Amino acid sequence: MAVTPVNGSGTSVTGTSRQSLVSNFDTFLQLLTTQLQNQNPLDPLDTNQFTQQLVQFAGVEQQLRQNENLESLVAIGKSQRNTDALNFVGATVTAAGDTTQLQDSLAVWYVTSPKPAQANITITNSEGSVVYAGTSAIETGTQPYQWNGRTSTGTIAPSGTYKIAINAVDTAGQKVTTSTNFSGVVDSVDVSGEQPVLMIGATLINIDQVRSVRRPTPTITGNPGTTGTTGTTGTN
Repeated sequence: MAVTPVNGSGTSVTGTSRQSLVSNFDTFLQLLTTQLQNQNPLDPLDTNQFTQQLVQFAGVEQQLRQNENLESLVAIGKSQRNTDALNFVGATVTAAGDTTQLQDSLAVWYVTSPKPAQANITITNSEGSVVYAGTSAIETGTQPYQWNGRTSTGTIAPSGTYKIAINAVDTAGQKVTTSTNFSGVVDSVDVSGEQPVLMIGATLINIDQVRSVRRPTPTITGNPGTTGTTGTTGTN
């Protein structure tokens, strides 16, 4: 009777959890013990074979332990990342805003233009597919561009990450270079997803879009330059 709880490469066992491994290991030992008790004295078992299988079991168990340790490290890293993200609340950030989140049928970008222009707007999903294309007039300075999530075919796009591309020209047909970088105060942080998302007004951005952070200057109370304890001032 051959006992082969692992494959020839020794890299997999039946089941992926430690409980499954322990169960298989116990079964293997029971079968091995039965084989030893009932082996043919004239044709004894090859000790190298089941010794190799024991080593394979130990190697798989070590891999499972490493996976669990990695999962723990990932969980700790995610917790630390979420904690760090909460520190953005109240700070003024400058962000690359060509990508934002569509949520509750609303996505908002802030477009900056050096002059009035007519813009061809293209919006793509996270897979790079165009979901909306249209035109819009933009003014000098920074202004919001809102999208209600309705695609060019009239359907409603699912919530998620979307990217905007702008091709603008002025009244003379000359190309106008626009940008979607903007600054704003972080009102709140959503840490319920895989990555923390910052909310600036109605715009949702990922932390990796942040280019700079400026925190409020602390307010100092009392008389500037006054240090130490209060004492009695005398005159000469």
